[in-house]
Amino acid sequence: MFSADRLIRLVVEEGLNQLPYKECMVTTPTGHKYEGVKFEKGNCGVSIMRSGEAMEQGLRDCCRSIRIGKILIQSDEETQRAKVYYAKFPPDIYRRKVLLMYPILSTGNTVIEAVKVLIEHGVQPSVIILLSLFSTPHGAKSIIQEFPEITILTTEVHPVAPTHFGQKYFGTD
Repeated sequence: MFSADRLIRLVVEEGLNQLPYKECMVTTPTGHKYEGVKFEKGNCGVSIMRSGEAMEQGLRDCCRSIRIGKILIQSDEETQRAKVYYAKFPPDIYRRKVLLMYPILSTGNTVIEAVKVLIEHGVQPSVIILLSLFSTPHGAKSIIQEFPEITILTTEVHPVAPTHFGQKYFGTD
């Protein structure tokens, strides 16, 4: 679990580095002032349930007050077709930059469905940053072919992706 949390934290931090910020004056607890930066308003996370929820704490550790939406998508075991069962977002998600969290990118079908749902809610693909721990070349290629404007951040691209991440992470396997 430590290794998974560390990888999650690294990919979340890199995702946050991609978000817009502005300069500001920071006063330290000892009263010293220096020029710093802060995020511009309008960022949120969206986790693809259930394995994406493992990444939420890493995002909250870095941004305590960030809004987080959720999408529940199940893939049919035989056809690998993804179906959306639930989606709940901040009401103004269409004005936000979105960190889409899904740790294991295998075929890309689930993420493609999630992006379609976000588009239906007014989100432009160019403001979506996919945070993933492991990706297959096929999965990443499928997403980029469907949505070339999306940004994908991952720790590894390998032909074989780990399976059942959520079950192993949450101890329900």
